[in-house]
Amino acid sequence: MTGGGSASAAPAAGADRPGAARRVRVAVDAMGGDQGAAVVVPGALDAAREFGSAVILIGQEAEVHRRLPAGATEGLNLTIVHAPEAVGMTESPSAALRRKKHSSIRVGLDLLKRGEVDAFVSAGNTGAVMATALVVLGPLPGVERPAIAIVIPTKTGRAVLLDAGANVDCKPRHLHQFAIMGSMYAQAVLGLPAPRVGLLSIGEEESKGNELTREAFKGLEEEPTIRFIGNVEGKDVFQGPVDVVVCDGFTGNVALKISEGVAEVVVAILKEELGGSVWSRAAALLLGRALRRVRRRLDYSEYGGAPLFGVDGVCIIAHGRSSPNAIKNAIRVAGECVTKQVIPHIREGIAGR
Repeated sequence: MTGGGSASAAPAAGADRPGAARRVRVAVDAMGGDQGAAVVVPGALDAAREFGSAVILIGQEAEVHRRLPAGATEGLNLTIVHAPEAVGMTESPSAALRRKKHSSIRVGLDLLKRGEVDAFVSAGNTGAVMATALVVLGPLPGVERPAIAIVIPTKTGRAVLLDAGANVDCKPRHLHQFAIMGSMYAQAVLGLPAPRVGLLSIGEEESKGNELTREAFKGLEEEPTIRFIGNVEGKDVFQGPVDVVVCDGFTGNVALKISEGVAEVVVAILKEELGGSVWSRAAALLLGRALRRVRRRLDYSEYGGAPLFGVDGVCIIAHGRSSPNAIKNAIRVAGECVTKQVIPHIREGIAGR
């Protein structure tokens, strides 16, 4: 199929039968990420098998086919839409938006805009995905800035942190909008009827923080659509005192990268220490299941991609160095956002301010 073609025009084996419940249709940027189709295609295949999603791989057709083992798509609802151009990970988002009208990012988002797919997933250039999504899908009414929402593990379960990098500079009203969007997501996907919202700051007191957090605190206290409990310090986030952590994108991205680094170091230290002696290896065998559970809880790839909230459609941004498992789970997150109607919930929440 040519770039921008209809994804529904070439159903693969396992396409929906008349009268059956329609599967969630997820367009996936096959060229995105540090390793491109080599990682994305296996992850998409795993998602189609495990979740039964209708997966549409967007990218350079020859390269996608090269990564598909013989017979791999048999019985799966998987199609390929050709997109002749790819956006590099270090390419200027504005330049890519202007010059690459047939990139895998643009073609996938065009399909979403036309209603031919229900969601879009990309591990590609985050800035290019954001810029293109804003132009193609448009912002949700009442949302001035989009936000990247990350699900993080806590001692008591899971929490949502946003913004994780879409906006380096924010105004207090942007944090108010992030709080509403994160709260709606926590209700719809995490199943929390009244999510606790906290503002990430350097102290619990209202007077602590910079000008942004102090001003945002006042507005969040008066926000009727959320359950705001006050400031939360970085050291407490993973203890689980709140279900939604709100911050500007600079702070959120730094916090996220530090957390990822700490998790990787903890796992590496455990492996090193438990493999150091006969007694350590014996202990590792005894603790094997518990250690695997710990590793899984700390592994970012288990949490999939991050929704880009504030645009008018389900758009999921995956980590640039995603593994096939991360891609698979990003597609799962996309399906959850569609089936649990996250975008309509956010639209209603913002309108109800």
